Amino acid sequence: MPSQRHICKYRGNLCRSDREKRNMFRATTLWFSGLSGAGKSTIAHKVEERLFDIGAQVYTFDGDNVRTGLCEDLSFSAEDRKESIRRICEMTKLFMDAGTICLASFITPTHEIQQQLMNAYGPGDFHLIHVDCPIEGCEARDVKGYYKLAKEGVIPNYTGVSSPYEAPLAPALRLRTDRETVEECVDKVVGFLLDKTRLE
Repeated sequence: MPSQRHICKYRGNLCRSDREKRNMFRATTLWFSGLSGAGKSTIAHKVEERLFDIGAQVYTFDGDNVRTGLCEDLSFSAEDRKESIRRICEMTKLFMDAGTICLASFITPTHEIQQQLMNAYGPGDFHLIHVDCPIEGCEARDVKGYYKLAKEGVIPNYTGVSSPYEAPLAPALRLRTDRETVEECVDKVVGFLLDKTRLE
């Protein structure tokens, strides 16, 4: 079997900018970070619908759809969480090469992981969004009962209970979902994104 040093990337005649021109938008990744229950996936999917309706090629990645496939072999330990984020990062970069706007909804709990993400993308390719909600609000929305199970010790390493969450220090956007409606948050994200990605 060949070693890593024998592997070379193959490039066809089409490049990312060709695909972006056809799609009418610059590919980029918006990464939604926040506690479970803060509203990350709800907002990301609403943004996806809004962008799709105006003709953008867009896709949402969230914890459920990667944990049932791409990352199903990983636990919720600190090391496996880092590996999960690494895989998702590489996947979004492939989607961006295809000209797609990527919306990634993941807790992304530490400054270390957040900084690694920022370092992993090219200029203008990554924007970190903090979906901010107090833990009391997140618990009130927890229809699956995960916070209760975490407090009972049934679920280990649960962010906000037995594992820390470090809020992003300088996010591109901060959404206060305890004070702003879903539609207000979506309006903010879409406005920000169109300013960054729409091609004339």
